[in-house]
Order: sequence, then C-alpha cells, then structure tokens
Amino acid sequence: MHNHTQVPYLWQLIAFLITVVIVVPLFKRAKLSPILGYLAVGAAIGPFALAWVSDVEPVRQLAEFGVVFLLFSLGLELSLARLRLYMRLIFGLGSAQLIISALAIGAAAWAWGNSPANAIIIGLCMALSSTAMVVPLLQERGELGSQSGRASFAVLLLQDLAVVPILILLGVLGGSASSSLGQSLGEALLKGVAAIAVIGLLGRFGLRFLFRKAMASRSVEVFMAMMLLAILATSLITEAAGLSLSLGAFLAGLLLAETEFRHQIESEIEPFKGLLLGLFFMSVGMNINLVLAFGQGFWVVASVLGLVAIKALIAGGLARAFGLSWAAALCTGLLLAQAGEFAFVVIGQATLGYGLMDEATGQFMVVVAGLSMAITPAVVALGRRLSSRIEARTACDLQTVPQPEAKAQVVIAGFGRVGRAVAMVLQREGIPFVAVDMNTDHVAGARRRQEPVILGDARKPELLKKMGLGDAQALVITMDNPIAAQQTLINCRREWPDMPVFIRSRDAAHSENLLTAGASAVVPETLEVSLQLASATLQALGFGRSEVHTCVDQLRQEGLACWSEIEQS
Repeated sequence: MHNHTQVPYLWQLIAFLITVVIVVPLFKRAKLSPILGYLAVGAAIGPFALAWVSDVEPVRQLAEFGVVFLLFSLGLELSLARLRLYMRLIFGLGSAQLIISALAIGAAAWAWGNSPANAIIIGLCMALSSTAMVVPLLQERGELGSQSGRASFAVLLLQDLAVVPILILLGVLGGSASSSLGQSLGEALLKGVAAIAVIGLLGRFGLRFLFRKAMASRSVEVFMAMMLLAILATSLITEAAGLSLSLGAFLAGLLLAETEFRHQIESEIEPFKGLLLGLFFMSVGMNINLVLAFGQGFWVVASVLGLVAIKALIAGGLARAFGLSWAAALCTGLLLAQAGEFAFVVIGQATLGYGLMDEATGQFMVVVAGLSMAITPAVVALGRRLSSRIEARTACDLQTVPQPEAKAQVVIAGFGRVGRAVAMVLQREGIPFVAVDMNTDHVAGARRRQEPVILGDARKPELLKKMGLGDAQALVITMDNPIAAQQTLINCRREWPDMPVFIRSRDAAHSENLLTAGASAVVPETLEVSLQLASATLQALGFGRSEVHTCVDQLRQEGLACWSEIEQS
C-alpha cells in the first residue's frame, strides 16, 4: 500500500475529478453555471475549510494555463481582420472603464482609511475584471458576438494590456524599481512591442509551415505537440517581455485563425481548456477565507455589493455612451462588475513581496475579490432578465408600422441576411417594400438605416393586414425557422388565396411541403448555392456563358425532383 503523501496532490486531483464527473452535471441539471460547482468545491477543500490543500499557489500556477488556453481559443475565433473592428472599443471603452473604475474604487478605499499607496493598489487591481469568468458565461449562451459580448471582450483585452503598467507601478510604490516610473513604462512598452513583433513574424512565416509538417506526419501526437508548442512558446515570449501569458496565447490564436488548421486545433484544444479552467475556478474558491467571510460578514457583503455596484454603473454608463443599447449596456456593466484573477497576484505581491499592505487588509480584499467572482453567474442572470424587460419596452417603439413614401408593393417576412438581400434588390429598382422580423437587433439596425421594418410575428394575419399585405403585389418569406415559415404561408393563403408568395426553403422535403401548402415558388437555399457554384466551375473550365446558363436553368426547372434525388442518395 502506498501512502497518499507519496503522490503529490493526489487528494486534490481526486477532488477535482469528482467535481468534473459529479458536481458539474448536477449544477447543469439544476440550470446553474458549473462555475459555481468548481468554486464551492475549491472553497470546501481549501486551506480555510477542510484544508486538503494547504498551499494554493502551485495549484493556481497550473490553473493559470486554463486562462491561457481560453485566450488562445478566442484568438482562433477572432482573426486579425475582425480584431481591427474592436479597436475603438478596446482603446476607447476599455481605457475609460479602467481609469474611471480605478479612481472611484481607489477613492472609496482611501476614504475608508487606507494609505494612498494601498488605495492606488486596491483601485487598480479591483478595476480589472475576470476574463476566465466572463468569457465562459458568454459562450454558454452563444452571446460572445452580441453587443454586450463584443464590448465586454474588448474591455477585458485592454485590461490584459494594462497588467504590465500596474506591476511596474507596484514596484515603484514598493521602492524596488531602480528607475523612474516614466522610464520603466517606456522600457516595458518597447519590450511589449518587440515581443508582439517577434510573435507576428514567427507566426506569419513559421507557424503555418510547422503545422503543415505536423499534419503531413499524420500523427495525432505530433499535431498535439505542435499545438501546445505554439501556445506555450508565444506565452513564454510575452511573459519574458513582462506581458501576461494569456496575451501571447491570444496572439498565437489570432495568427492561426485564418489558416486551414483552425477547426482541427479548436477540436483538439477543447478538453484542455475546459479541464484547466475548471481547476482555475477551484483555485479561486480555495482563496476564499470562509472564517473571515463569516466573521466580518456585514463588511464583506457591503464591500462586495459596493464593488459590483460601482463597476457595473461605470462600465454600463460608458457602454451606453459608446453607442450600445440600454439593454446591452446593462448586460455589459454586470458582466464586468466582478474583480479579476489578477487581484490575487497584485495583493499577494503587495502584502508578501513589498510589505505595502498589511496581511489583514490583503486577506480581506482577496475574500471580496473571490466572492465578487463567485456571485457573477447570479449577477449576469439578473442582468439578462432586466435587459429582456428593457428590450420588451423598447420593442413597443419598433412595433409601429413606418409610413413609406409610397404604398408597399412587397411584404418581406424575415429580415436576416436573406431578407436584407431581397430588400437591397427592391431598393435598387425603386420598388417600395415593408418588412417584419422578430429579432430586436435586426429591426433596430434597420430603423437606424431608415428602412421600413417592424418588430413582430409574421405568422399573425392581423399584423400582415396592418402592414398592408392586402394591397401589396407579393409576399416574400425568408424566415430561418422552417415551421414558422410554413405557418406564415398557410395563414396567408387563408386570408389572401391569390397572393403570390415566394419562399425560401431548407431542403427538398421542406420545399415539397411548402408547394403543397400553396407557395407560388420555392427556392431551396442549398440547391441555389450548388447551382451558382456549378455555374462558376463550368465557366472556369471554358464553357460559354450562354451554354452554362442554359444548363443551370434546365436544372433549376427540374429543381426539386433533381435535388430530392441527390438528398436521398
């Protein structure tokens, strides 16, 4: 029998795996964020409860790679071209949020009796939010591409860049810096730019070549090793320049985002990211001193609520000032309201490294930071409910039918990408139209472009009457939902049996159902794309344009029968 002490961290590893296998599924079944499960188990086995883990630092260092893999996967999803669209939010909204939040929190800490140096440290580290907490919450609901998701991610990216100046300032306040603050910041800036340039050059000319060689080996192990090498090497370069590990991984993801290896890498990295992020959240739970939290319960709760309120108001107000809707601004504010994982690092250095902060104050701030992160899933859920109510009120303004300059000849049901494309053709030909969609963002965007679009459900005949379908010459249905599209067609046929109805369909079976229900013409989206690709291919092979058009038109007329045969084979 081996003594358990001969295997380092065996009990911690078992606790972590139990959490993954048992606790996480239970939390998901209860429709709660698994993050809460990790935090709860971490607090239970940490040094302030069961004490299965007496030293949190080694666990935290390993768990930090969860954030590294998370940022790498985000880089894969973004690409450099898309990142350029974020620049205004990163350096505008991000800088404003960091500076104003740091000033407000620092002023509150100073008013509460902390020294100016402590107040500066507390203000800066508590102004940062948690990438590891916010991004998974956005990914769970597929909201990373929403207004609030884009704004939150931009702010978090700026905060990552701010880590170096904060650490330099900490050294100056602690008296360990040998040069002035300006000189130190200048040197750090040069190192950072050099590191990013090195990663850019190596990535552009080396990564693609190395990944091709790894793929050519047809070895899963070699490809996995190449992937880990790319992540860890870029992280090491940025860390050597004083930047964060996760920023290097993010840059590596950006460089690989537009390569042919992206999807393979995404599938391979998912298990690493999920497990290490879970370990990270457990390490956060281990930092929560439950004895102190209960012993100073009132002040801890007041501080956590105060921190969340200050940060939510500042981030939400700035998001609104930068053009986000009220609902999106509210979500952004609450998403960024918690303290971040960087607070543990800064407070630890300020307390143990430089002696700037007494241990009691440092432990209190660590508990406040940890608890603010722990309540984030609940705070974000509250924000989503409130924003839904705001959107419902805003929707009343979007439900009024705009008065077009001329009577609408065409009614469009569904104003996503296909609906907008149809509308663009009608606008170019000077044909008046009116459209309806159930997506608030689609309608609000159309109203800003002064397009005649209302918020509503096209399946309701009374709404179509209100839009003037009885006097129109055609109805075009472009809705994504095949059931909703078919119901709209059926309801239209009951009220207007002779109305020409042109409809987009999902596949051959859906097309046949629509024709049976009375559609004038059906366009299967997969068939039309295939015909366009075939047309371009034939022309590239030297066929004449008229010959190609004749062939494609014949196939289009055979249409559904031809496509149904392909789908069934």
